Amino acid sequence: MKRVKSGNFVSAAKGGGPPKTIDEYLAGVPEPARSTLGKIRAAVRAAVPLEATEAISYRMPAFKYKGVLVWFAAFSNHCSFFPTASVVGMFKDELNGFSLSKGTIQFTTDNPLPTALVKRMVKMRVEQNEKKKRR
Repeated sequence: MKRVKSGNFVSAAKGGGPPKTIDEYLAGVPEPARSTLGKIRAAVRAAVPLEATEAISYRMPAFKYKGVLVWFAAFSNHCSFFPTASVVGMFKDELNGFSLSKGTIQFTTDNPLPTALVKRMVKMRVEQNEKKKRR
């Protein structure tokens, strides 16, 4: 795996203050990253149970179901998807061509993550969260 620096975070809130919803976050992200993250959002939505919710966690869009499932975000030169280190490890053979670090997959708008792969990673996270014991 290639280790990379995360770069500068895109300030996604308009009018100051952090975004409170994923829609607010995306409204502050410039194109083409906004459309790319919109596709990631749609892929995640398609893979999560109906009870899953959207949230902002660590100032990034996230999906929650029995805990946080995944996060995603736009940065100045790339976008990132955060499915946790265990999932990145499980799918590393399918992530050739993407910059990886512990728990993070970086991609560009020219080379986005395939939606089918996003869905499979999200389903793995749902499975992990369903198996873990709640505190």
